[in-house]
Amino acid sequence: MIWGKLMITTLLFTILPSILIMVYIIFSDKFREPILNIIYAFVLGFIIIIPAGYLNYYFIFSHENPEKLVFIAGFTEEIIKFVTLFFFLKGMDAFNEHMDSIVYATLLSLGFATLENFDYVFFLNQDISSLAIAILRAFTAIPLHASCGIIMGYFFGLYVFKKSKINLILSLVIPIVVHSFYNSISGTIYLYIFILMVIIYAISLHRKVARSQKLKIFEQENY
Repeated sequence: MIWGKLMITTLLFTILPSILIMVYIIFSDKFREPILNIIYAFVLGFIIIIPAGYLNYYFIFSHENPEKLVFIAGFTEEIIKFVTLFFFLKGMDAFNEHMDSIVYATLLSLGFATLENFDYVFFLNQDISSLAIAILRAFTAIPLHASCGIIMGYFFGLYVFKKSKINLILSLVIPIVVHSFYNSISGTIYLYIFILMVIIYAISLHRKVARSQKLKIFEQENY
């Protein structure tokens, strides 16, 4: 009985943070995205963890002292997310405003983070309890991936709708820098300060676009 409750609690901390963030992001979009596109983006996040895993093994875990190379995961994972997002949104009819790129980039990142979380909590962890890992990652790794998705989507949207190539570069470079630095300070007290700063920054970008949406709706209703 106790083991069953522990397993359920661990499972909730493993998947619930992603679900909560996903629901918030989806419903913050005043112009809802097609449900099939939403599912597709989330599942794509599951799928791209396979090539990311191979690249991380090759560049990090196949070497001696892999803990010194974990920052490289910021490059491999964010580049794969970026390329996937680029081709996923290319030519999509439903991709017609700035918030859309934030929604799809975040869903892609959360799909990736959810499956990665299962891996860390139930398979890779050996020294610490699964519940402890699940709780820790609920407040660190999951918000990191979601925040990187928001940041990537924000600047990618600026690139598409403002025709600014510098924003295409920023949509890749900023998530890489954030993710790589996060990995490099993992296990230190600075991690929690940094992740809080990243979350605040991502929320500010999301709210900026959300305000633009509300203004657009107001103008449509009153003019």
